[in-house]
Amino acid sequence: MKDSKPAENPKVVGEGIRSVQTSNVFRTLNFELYAKPNKFIMVCGVLAITGCFGYLAWMKSVYKDRNLYTALDENEQLVLREKKTRWD
Repeated sequence: MKDSKPAENPKVVGEGIRSVQTSNVFRTLNFELYAKPNKFIMVCGVLAITGCFGYLAWMKSVYKDRNLYTALDENEQLVLREKKTRWD
């Protein structure tokens, strides 16, 4: 009788898609599936995107405080104008 328990290879167990036989083209196009996560790069990316969103939110709040909006002028160029009411 053969042992019905599958042999466990420590390199293959837990490797997920890395253990599947694939072509070099597939590995090149799907690099993220085979690269190990780099925590330093992830932290830098999160800080960069947070900084970008923070800067955009700050710009919007400054424009809102100054009552500015973006409009097209006669030359079809975008300009910042102050909001005015019909009573002004």
